[in-house]
Amino acid sequence: MTAASSSTIPFAEVLAAAESIVLGKAKPLRLALACLIARGHLLIEDLPGMGKTTLAHTLAKLFGLGFARVQFTSDLLPADILGVSVFDRAQSAFVFHPGPIFTEVLLADEINRATPKTQSALLEAMEERQVSIEGVTRPLPDPFFVIATQNPITHLGTFPLPESQLDRFLMKIELGYPDRAAERRLLAGGDSRQKLALLAPLAEGKERLQRAQREAAAIHVGALLLDYIQALLDFTRQSGAWQTGLSPRAGLSLLAAARAWAYLDGRDFVMPEDIQVVLPAVTGHRLLPANPLERTSSEETARRLIEAVPVP
Repeated sequence: MTAASSSTIPFAEVLAAAESIVLGKAKPLRLALACLIARGHLLIEDLPGMGKTTLAHTLAKLFGLGFARVQFTSDLLPADILGVSVFDRAQSAFVFHPGPIFTEVLLADEINRATPKTQSALLEAMEERQVSIEGVTRPLPDPFFVIATQNPITHLGTFPLPESQLDRFLMKIELGYPDRAAERRLLAGGDSRQKLALLAPLAEGKERLQRAQREAAAIHVGALLLDYIQALLDFTRQSGAWQTGLSPRAGLSLLAAARAWAYLDGRDFVMPEDIQVVLPAVTGHRLLPANPLERTSSEETARRLIEAVPVP
């Protein structure tokens, strides 16, 4: 039995429905879906108006998941995300009021417009899927998926995400401008938000998603492919081309993303092509050029790695 046939989620239909809302972005949508299946978190960097928020809404609705959106601004406080205790006179005690983070899909919109103090409120949640507030540790829902959007760092009023925060995102993707045909369909088809309102869930029930996540995590990765991943990690650490090499967590992220990509293909084993296709999204935000003046895209970074490290 293949990975696809063992799951009840119709991934081909899910992707087709998503592509009917976010036009002309088949690969970014599949990467976003793979990120969800791999139990990771997703960072989307692009200009305003490219469909970042629509993508997050679409995934949440197709899977029938709880959804909350937080607009990150410079005056946003950690309590606005995590929640706060308020004194209840009737009970003569403080009662905790959960914040929007207690949901299954959290959209952190324009995350780099908030101060570093507020950004750090997500660190524990993204890593350990829990939050510690006023000495009490509270678990978050399962699944818990953060989709954060950010504007390019050159825009006014932005605070760059620190490396520790970036490393908690399994993937970073860009949507970019649609091609001419997709943009024409967008112009002729009307407001995508109206279509989104009519979109029916195709994979409702979090148990189905949890099952798919477990199946993807169990996909076989051969010893030679583990050698390949280690060789990629070693090259980033020893070549001197980047400020710091990839961390062990980055290696685990690459492995999880490759498994999810193979799973969406209906295979129960990973191939080198799976690793290479997710490499830009997994490594692009983790590798900073040794020369601060050098600017390279995630695709260029991945191409350099693929050319330098042979497949075993």
